[in-house]
Amino acid sequence: MTRPLRIGLTGGIASGKSTVTQRFAELGVPVIDADVASRNVVEAGTPGLAQVVQRFGPQVLDAAGRLDRAALRALIFNDASSRQALDAILHPLIRAEMERDAAEAQGPYVVMAIPLLVEGGTARQRVDRVLVVDADDTLQIQRLQARDGSSAEQARAILASQATRAVRLAAADDVILNTGTVAELRQAVDRLHEQYLLLAQTSPSRRNLT
Repeated sequence: MTRPLRIGLTGGIASGKSTVTQRFAELGVPVIDADVASRNVVEAGTPGLAQVVQRFGPQVLDAAGRLDRAALRALIFNDASSRQALDAILHPLIRAEMERDAAEAQGPYVVMAIPLLVEGGTARQRVDRVLVVDADDTLQIQRLQARDGSSAEQARAILASQATRAVRLAAADDVILNTGTVAELRQAVDRLHEQYLLLAQTSPSRRNLT
C-alpha cells in the first residue's frame, strides 16, 4: 500500500506556520509537529532526557525531575559546542518519533511541520513536497515584536540565525504568501488542501511534479 503523501511545512519565525498547521488539522489532515516531538523526547523518564542529563549534568532538571528548559538554555547560550552536542542528542530522537508517527498516519496525505526543514539539508529525503509559509523580513520582525515583546535587534538576530527567505523559497514546491488577513491565510490552506488530495491520488513518481 502506498504511504500517504508527505508535505513538509516550514517557514521563518512569525511567518504564520501555526495558523497554517491549525487549519490543516481542522480539515482532518494528520499534522506531525517537530516542536511537539522535541518536547516528547525529553519527557521525564525518557532515554532522551537521560542523555541530556548525562551530557549537561543534573542542574538541567527541576525539583520534580523534569527538564528545566531555562537552565538548559542558559548552559548552551553563546556556546556553539554545547548547542551542537544538544542537537546531536535530540535531532535523531525527534526525527525517529516523527517517522513513527508518519508511518502510522491515516489519510491521503500528512503534514510534517519542521521549522528547520531547509536548514537541515535533508528535506528531499524526508518529504515529497516542501510547503513554505512566506512573509517578508520586515513583516516577520513586526509580528515577532508584537507576539513576544522582542526588540527589533533581538528579532533581527533570530531571523539571522535561520535560513534566508531566498533559500527557503528556492527549496519550495508550494508557497503560501502570508501578508494579508487570517481569513485569507486559511483560504490559501483550503486551496492547497484540494490540490494535495488530488496529488495524493497520483503515483509516487509523479508527486513532485508542479
